[in-house]
Amino acid sequence: MRHHEETLAAFVADVRGEPDAVGVVVVGSVARGTERADSDVDVYLVVTGDAFARAGEQNRLSYVRRDVATYAGGYVDVKVATEHYLAVAAERGDDPVRASFAGARVAWSRRDDLDDLVARVPVVPDSAWDARVVSFIAQARLYGEYFLPQGAKLANDFLRHHAAVHLVTAAGRALLAHHRVLFRGPKYLEETLRTLDRLPEDYLSLMSRVLTDPTPDAGAALLAAVEAFHPWPLPAAETLSVFVRDNELAWLTGTPPPEFS
Repeated sequence: MRHHEETLAAFVADVRGEPDAVGVVVVGSVARGTERADSDVDVYLVVTGDAFARAGEQNRLSYVRRDVATYAGGYVDVKVATEHYLAVAAERGDDPVRASFAGARVAWSRRDDLDDLVARVPVVPDSAWDARVVSFIAQARLYGEYFLPQGAKLANDFLRHHAAVHLVTAAGRALLAHHRVLFRGPKYLEETLRTLDRLPEDYLSLMSRVLTDPTPDAGAALLAAVEAFHPWPLPAAETLSVFVRDNELAWLTGTPPPEFS
């Protein structure tokens, strides 16, 4: 929409004269063409390493600019990054940061190669997708087969609800990884699942049941639907070991647990 592009142009005009500014990358709904009239304009402001360090010290790694908006209630939602940040995100960024660059476009840059760098961020190698499938199936099985029943057995409401949320998240992310679809964040899980070509039978209703009625039976029904959906490449006998590796040994391996990947 014109007012979003005018706001973007005003932001670029304001920052391009700054010596530490390297480029502006448009992301979010405006970049994807799915914006509403009242949507904000999401951007990454790419800066030098020194400027990024100063932004961190000043708690200015993310901020809002309302002064450049050309429409009522509008603003630019700014996240600060560097070229190194983009390179590392392309190598090992978590799903939300990778997903944030899906459909991204460079609005302005001092560097000719910024477009190529941005385009690499949302790309995940097949081997990484396969590893995610294994990790998330292990998560789903442990939360559905052990932690949720334990919460019921011990009358521990926190454990029941904790296990239910983690079961739904892990099962959903296993399905997303199976379809090679990035996880944008908890806010978008159900919305993204609805875009998949195929889901387990009655999956969304089973998911809702686990969240509203976190009982062992609800968890078992969801997990049974997921298990029947695909021959997952993780033998039952190896599930506990994978779960321990990914969670209890995360401090040792230096690899974030799957839910933070």
